Amino acid sequence: MADTSDTRTPAQIEADIKRRREMLAETLDEIGVRVHPKTIVGDARAKVVSNIDHTVGRAYVQVNRVVSEVRASFVDDEGAPRLERVVPVALVAVGVVGLLVLGTRRRKG
Repeated sequence: MADTSDTRTPAQIEADIKRRREMLAETLDEIGVRVHPKTIVGDARAKVVSNIDHTVGRAYVQVNRVVSEVRASFVDDEGAPRLERVVPVALVAVGVVGLLVLGTRRRKG
């Protein structure tokens, strides 16, 4: 059988009770802070901001990758434009703008 006798003095027992009461009070205070509506809203807001930051960061990486790929198709390794690719794209862009201008003038006229 286990020894159930307590060899502590009454002062030691009182000190232990006081210490445990203080620990319990701290724990209850922490719980009160955690379940407070402002804390819950703040935690939720921080999580949303974190998720948005993460999503924006991933989107930035994706956009940067696409821009780098497009740039690589129009510029050689030395940074000079690849005229065989730039000129056709420029001509198509000028043609599209020209068609838009003509369409706008016809609607006004």
